[in-house]
Amino acid sequence: MGTWDTIRNTIAEEFAGLDDVEQLTRLVVRLGLAALLGGLLGLQRERSGKEAGIRTHMLVAAGSALVVFVPLQAGMDAEGLSRVLQGLLAGVGFLCAGSILKLPTEEHVRGLTTAAGIWMTSAIGMAAGLGREVTAVVATLLVLGILNLIGPMRRLGLRRDVPPRKSD
Repeated sequence: MGTWDTIRNTIAEEFAGLDDVEQLTRLVVRLGLAALLGGLLGLQRERSGKEAGIRTHMLVAAGSALVVFVPLQAGMDAEGLSRVLQGLLAGVGFLCAGSILKLPTEEHVRGLTTAAGIWMTSAIGMAAGLGREVTAVVATLLVLGILNLIGPMRRLGLRRDVPPRKSD
């Protein structure tokens, strides 16, 4: 066998998972759904004038889905997958911490809702990556409901303890 045959065969082996239509379909559905759901959350945040918008949320969700999908695809056991999930949540926690700003006065902190939203977007991506598509969709609807609930609550006077703010 010549050098070019070796190179061609090695490349074919590296992409061997792509010839399995079932695995490729799972990959596209799980990553696509994660990106779509993250995009919906990001669109809501962008329309609310927040810094973390569509691209950020799509990347967090799709990245989280990929981080859990690859170990599943490789046949990792539940204990190993548990460590992957723990590491992913810790890593996203650092990303979230970067979105929180402490303002000069002690009681003013910005970005907590954005941080919580990014963390939840990662959890939604994990659910999609694990093949729990219905869970991911329901969680997205719940988050959208929560994010859209504050305005009406303030108009009804249900949050009298907190003065209205432009950004969370």
